[in-house]
Amino acid sequence: MRVLHLLSQRPSRTGSGVTLDALVRHAAAAGWDQRVMVGVPIDDAGVDVGNLPRERIETVTFGGGDLEFPVPGMSDVMPYPSTVFSSMTPAMLDLYRSVWRERLAHAVAEFRPDVIHAHHVWVLSALARDVAPRTPIVVHCHATGLRQMELCPHLADEVRRGVARADRFVVLHRGHADALARALAVPRDRITVVGAGYRDDLFHARDRAAPDAQRLADVGKYSASKGLPQLLDALERVAVQVPDVTLHVAGTGSGEEAERLAARMRTMAPRVVMHGAVPQGDLAALLRTCRVCVLPSYYEGVPLVLVEALACRCRLVATALPGVVEALSPHLGDLLDLVEPPSMTGVDVPEDSAIPAFVERLADALVVALRRPPLGDPAVERPEALAPFTWGAVFERVESVWKAAIADA
Repeated sequence: MRVLHLLSQRPSRTGSGVTLDALVRHAAAAGWDQRVMVGVPIDDAGVDVGNLPRERIETVTFGGGDLEFPVPGMSDVMPYPSTVFSSMTPAMLDLYRSVWRERLAHAVAEFRPDVIHAHHVWVLSALARDVAPRTPIVVHCHATGLRQMELCPHLADEVRRGVARADRFVVLHRGHADALARALAVPRDRITVVGAGYRDDLFHARDRAAPDAQRLADVGKYSASKGLPQLLDALERVAVQVPDVTLHVAGTGSGEEAERLAARMRTMAPRVVMHGAVPQGDLAALLRTCRVCVLPSYYEGVPLVLVEALACRCRLVATALPGVVEALSPHLGDLLDLVEPPSMTGVDVPEDSAIPAFVERLADALVVALRRPPLGDPAVERPEALAPFTWGAVFERVESVWKAAIADA
């Protein structure tokens, strides 16, 4: 059978891109004929999605190709130059819709997919039903679309009306399912929790050396919404009790906020080591050298990096976000230390008065985690707690939704 995957932003550079890559790999192994449509900068010559042949990957090009402006991102701060949806003019949005509609119509007519798998509850998924009225559509909610509806109220009704016409939905955890049902006014039985996965061929402990150094890992964008400023504050507190602690930051960012954070981290060297954006294999190697992985973010779906880090036998410290508490904590138990988030004034904006106490809680949790014994035997491939989070398990759940949608068509 044939499946057409849609992702309106760059593949492999965000959680949804990693998800797309994994689903394509496993679908190929399961015998699906596949095509992919993604948005990329015009100068991105190395587009790769799940090792598909290049002729099976169709691109909408930005920054001087099909569209003049940079690729719009599902978050307002992306790990590469991007356009913010809330800043797009009506003319930009009209052109954006027109190009995607034209290219999608061509792909549907040429490929004749049995099912379309569209990532994100957003503009591209909203127009897919008009373009492919007779093709089953499955929309993959990564939560950022629900967040963008709050940030872009002028687009929210368009997204609700369009996406609600999809046949089925897959989400990362139960909280997302409930939020999606409310946002789109769709029956809960059309929504399936499939979770999130990690590549157990890359993230493992087979060649992990005993981590003698007090190394912390942080993986993500240089962004205030990721809690990076507060992590740097907490690190200064931790260093008083653990003098040899170092923080290894894997990630990057663009814009003034990212530049300010990068400048601060440079002043904190050598206690802070900036690794930039690293490929998945290099990230796994870095995690295998660290005792603790920390996620101080204020907004996430199901953060894959925690699963990946635990597979590399890092202890975990994370803000007690819904996706962490509901999807991960029940499986991981005391391998994961939760930090109560600060009170918030917006989706991912903490109250100023609540920040100092959050920094203190975060620092205390990091000290406790660093003082615990390193995890397990390096010969152990992965903790059994991670079995539900392999991409193979996630793909099986997604594939069952594809087949159900096709059967109902």
